[in-house]
Amino acid sequence: MTHVYLCIFLKSFNEFFVPSFQSLTEDILSKLADVLEETHYSDSDYIIRQGATGDTFFIISEGQVRKSSDEQVPVKTLSKGDWFGEQSVAHFALLCKDIFVLLVCSAAHLHIFPRSFKQLIGGLDDVNNKQYDSDEVKAKLQAEADYFSSVTLNDIKIICTLGMGGFSRVELVQLKNDANRSFALKVLKKRHILDTSQQGHILSERRIMMEAHSPFIIRLYRTFRDSKYLYMLLEACLGGELWTQLRDRGSFDDGTTRFYTGCVIEALACLHSRGIIYRDLKPENIILDSRGYAKLVDFGFAKKVGLGKKTWTFCGTPEYVAPEIILNKGHDSSADCWSLGILVFELLSGSPPFSGSDPMKTYNIILRGIDMIEFPKKITKSAANLIKRLCRDNPSERLGNQKNGVKDIQKHKWFEGFNWEGLRQGTIDSPFTPTVEGPLDNSNFDYFPEDTEDPPVDEESGWDLEF
Repeated sequence: MTHVYLCIFLKSFNEFFVPSFQSLTEDILSKLADVLEETHYSDSDYIIRQGATGDTFFIISEGQVRKSSDEQVPVKTLSKGDWFGEQSVAHFALLCKDIFVLLVCSAAHLHIFPRSFKQLIGGLDDVNNKQYDSDEVKAKLQAEADYFSSVTLNDIKIICTLGMGGFSRVELVQLKNDANRSFALKVLKKRHILDTSQQGHILSERRIMMEAHSPFIIRLYRTFRDSKYLYMLLEACLGGELWTQLRDRGSFDDGTTRFYTGCVIEALACLHSRGIIYRDLKPENIILDSRGYAKLVDFGFAKKVGLGKKTWTFCGTPEYVAPEIILNKGHDSSADCWSLGILVFELLSGSPPFSGSDPMKTYNIILRGIDMIEFPKKITKSAANLIKRLCRDNPSERLGNQKNGVKDIQKHKWFEGFNWEGLRQGTIDSPFTPTVEGPLDNSNFDYFPEDTEDPPVDEESGWDLEF
């Protein structure tokens, strides 16, 4: 039974659970489908005997089950869509008093273990607990949009190059009428995008960045296009990449790692609440502003799948890819939880836990599981516990992917005493404050030569009209 069918089956589930299952959101139903296991029984098999501990909840998806207490009690026949073992879900400590005898050969049963059910559902009051922008934030964003709506490419002056990618480069720029501010301009070659069939990724990146507003996500203000390039006018963060700091220091202590991980968690919380998965978490994609606060950049692999939905695209940096991506089982925001665990490990130790001489060897090591990895002594027990709970093989068991979402990560012992509200308000000191001498200071970035290539003109195909 496919994951999609399971979600539909649960949504239409009848009788006792109608009020509960039909009120669940798609993301919770999807998580329930993940923990369902399919079991087959043969004709006249006993499923539960009298006096057995009721620790399993069954839903019949095919065939029939006969229920009786003793020979004097009339037999009741259960069929597709019926359920039993419900007391274990309601109370988690009762004994099943009935005998269930299977009548039809090869009938399939789907069961939920109560622990998983409790973790995923809990009280239904919190199911629809989402993050929304305040009126003050919305007003600020509208004013910002109005300001940048009148900016054109002719208003932009290029200062120097901050970074380079496969088919893009990032320039430090200023607006000609404002010498007190600077911006980052991401320049992408249209011909290269077409040659590599990246149109969908680029348009998705733009849509997501225009939607995701968080102090921990790089801001996209405006986009432009001409016959050769696409342009994205971004917030300038002149503190450099987190990867540069990690490279220079070798590894971070608990306090430093906790701060930067906290910034990433806040960014992921914003994305996940909007049904967006990031899929490319690594130190190279975390940039520091002038205060030393971290922000996520590069949303080329990000995708809006919707709450409770999955996607099957294979993408990401090999060392950070979750097992379900490798196995093509479909993945959702829980893949970001896995990558968060890998990030914590790398920041504390200086290198990721899974690494091979080539991607295929790395994937094989990942599939062996986090429990096969020997943790360096510098990683404390509480940090190791957090990493292992983020990197559970089963996505439904990962911290951050259960009923309380990222709150479960924030309440973990490793974060004990951490000032989350101070982080959100920007009132706590960062562990490292970059030296930034002004809006044109690029000293925290490596040197890159000017781009002398003159790409061909892209014949207007219409795919870039959104820019």
